[in-house]
Amino acid sequence: MQKGWRFWVGTWNVDSLTGRAGELVEIDVACIQDTRWRGSGYRFFRAKGKKYKLFWVGGKERSDGVGIFVAEKWVDSVVSAEKHSERVLILKMVLENIGILNVLTVHAPHSGKLE
Repeated sequence: MQKGWRFWVGTWNVDSLTGRAGELVEIDVACIQDTRWRGSGYRFFRAKGKKYKLFWVGGKERSDGVGIFVAEKWVDSVVSAEKHSERVLILKMVLENIGILNVLTVHAPHSGKLE
């Protein structure tokens, strides 16, 4: 690793992503849970002068759901987004001089819900 090199990762249980993307702080990768978005895909967001790409997966209903925000400067490092269920998403990134980084976001079911 190069001296002075930094890579900031965070996690956030958003309890609904709608209207919340602008609350991101300067971070390289942010795992989010409980997005309450349907389907799966990716899209870009602007937040506080920065651009992020969100990879997400959700269920058929507006419950659960997970996603991973990636800062624009790292988007080209993403080689795959593996959607295992509406509660599990794995992003594979190749970072120069570092190697492969697997970023996982997982959301456990709410109490009282089926597994």
